[in-house]
Amino acid sequence: MKRRNTFSVGLMMGVSLLVLSACEEPKVETSIYESVEQCKRDPKSVKSECESNFKEARAQHAAVAPKYATKEDCMADFGADKCEKAPYKTTSGGSVFMPLMMGYMMGSMMGGRRSMTSQPLYRSAKSPNTFRTADNKSAGSTTGRTRVARSATSRPTFKRSLQSRGGFGASGRRFGSSAT
Repeated sequence: MKRRNTFSVGLMMGVSLLVLSACEEPKVETSIYESVEQCKRDPKSVKSECESNFKEARAQHAAVAPKYATKEDCMADFGADKCEKAPYKTTSGGSVFMPLMMGYMMGSMMGGRRSMTSQPLYRSAKSPNTFRTADNKSAGSTTGRTRVARSATSRPTFKRSLQSRGGFGASGRRFGSSAT
């Protein structure tokens, strides 16, 4: 009986390792910067692309950032002084809060075309050294040229509902789409 249990445990561990290694997502080359100035100082970057990619990420920020009904709920996920009022109101006219944009990611250039769009990045209170996309996917902690999981480079989704406290990536109440 003991031999059978040992065999079963060994088989389960082997299958688990095979499944985990088969699920490893392919990585793609990107560039991550905390600011336009940091991008411009990178000898491998093109200064005009630094500015245009930052503007693209900044333009997406209000639409794709996680939204919260209270500043306290936002700070619970992102930390003190890391939240701002969003240009949206709830359907009942209340304020909406979102995290500050802490950086941006831009795609690598291949054949003169970007392989992905730029997007804003955030840092959660639970892992303040790691950049996260608006869809709560890790983009790592490295700035400059780096490699991230392909899923982190997909276009972030428009956030139509408010997050619940401690729920970066969870859903809650809907808000209106009128910008102020």
